[in-house]
Amino acid sequence: MRLFARPRTSGMTDDGTGGEGVEAPVDAGASDADGEAGAWVSLFSGGKDSSWALYRALERGLPVERLATVHPEGDSYMYHVPATRLAGLAAESVGVPLVEVEPDDFEASETVDSGAQGDAELEPLEAALRDLDSTLENGVAGLTAGAVESEYQTSRIEAMADRLDAELFAPLWQRDPRTLADEMLAAGFEIRVIRVAAAGLDESWLGRELDADALAELEELNDEYGVHVLGEGGEFETLVTDGPHMDRAIRLEYETEWDGTRGTILVEDAWLE
Repeated sequence: MRLFARPRTSGMTDDGTGGEGVEAPVDAGASDADGEAGAWVSLFSGGKDSSWALYRALERGLPVERLATVHPEGDSYMYHVPATRLAGLAAESVGVPLVEVEPDDFEASETVDSGAQGDAELEPLEAALRDLDSTLENGVAGLTAGAVESEYQTSRIEAMADRLDAELFAPLWQRDPRTLADEMLAAGFEIRVIRVAAAGLDESWLGRELDADALAELEELNDEYGVHVLGEGGEFETLVTDGPHMDRAIRLEYETEWDGTRGTILVEDAWLE
């Protein structure tokens, strides 16, 4: 588990230990992250990675007072896309108010500059966080993020945290993927696959629970096709439907959409059990 202090001049190094201008990970008890300096906001999609970051923050005792979910209209370089509308149910179950960010279509499929695209996609989220900083008592002290390996995303979130004068809690960063997955299951996370887009992942994966058997199959697919065990390359997307941080489980009725190489679930109804 890593609590990164606010970066000063540059982003995280590839090994996650902190580069020039980035302080080493510090213990939460030694920082100002006790709530007196302000609230924490969890960058949240409902997927396994952001849910794990939220869970570990709550377990650590960080005062998470808001979840923030961005609802991309189309493709996105920065955000989890499928089923983000279910974040409201997850927030209700967790018991933390949700801030929903509704940007215009990012037109990510038409971009010719991925760097500028990522920066532009972050602007609506940063504006929402600035609003929170001005309205919450004592402002925003820190953010949680579910980044695992993407330097592209993490460097931008770090820079945003710096501009907000906030700390960043990134407990998944540079962790071993299979170890993380095992920890999620051991903690009691119920994780469903809601979108697939990779060789070896067929329609039978849609709606499937990510359990020990599924992880073993993903390791085999990693050896054969290079499928990342946590789907970090976009091979699959997930939704956490239950966990120790949730009072009630999310239940779904859905159909599947499959085009022969990729697919998604189409949620027809969802409720808290």
